[in-house]
Amino acid sequence: MLVVFEGIDGAGKSTQVRRLVQSLRDENWDVVVDREPTDKEHGRRLRESALAGRLSPSEELALFIADRRQHVSEFILPGLDDGKLVILDRYYHSNAAYQGSRGLDWREIIRQNEAFAPRPDLVLWLDIDPAVSGARIRSRGDVANQFERIDQLQRCRQIYSGIGDDRIVRIDGGCDEESVANEIHSAVSRLIASRVP
Repeated sequence: MLVVFEGIDGAGKSTQVRRLVQSLRDENWDVVVDREPTDKEHGRRLRESALAGRLSPSEELALFIADRRQHVSEFILPGLDDGKLVILDRYYHSNAAYQGSRGLDWREIIRQNEAFAPRPDLVLWLDIDPAVSGARIRSRGDVANQFERIDQLQRCRQIYSGIGDDRIVRIDGGCDEESVANEIHSAVSRLIASRVP
């Protein structure tokens, strides 16, 4: 099964990914976890651009897709083929939101990705007010990068809310960490129960 965490920066995805992975491993599930963009060549270029100055929307999207193609072939499909529970911190819905917020057609971005990338079994969308996420980014001592401007995050949130896919479960990322973790665990448990005899 493929479970994906999505949401704007500062929504708590990385924290909740760690919590879920630990919980599932405690329950003896064979879990592998990764993030996008990856730490491979294309992913590193994207991370550098977040600090040095963003590329054009089409250049960004091309790098994300190249990075994802490699990720699918080297990590995601092998994990799924081995019967593992694959968990990702971001996937192609992030491209729809972030490059869509810069003027690209987010529906076309999803279509392009789903032509080669496996569709997730569950997307956990941690929804949060960008003002709150911005405060979280600052409170952890980070300076907002080029992907984390409030106006940009507002547009990203609007796209996330409009995707309308029944695999997406909206979770209020503004709640306390424990409540969010419990809601995530419940959603994943329902998925597992529906797939495991």
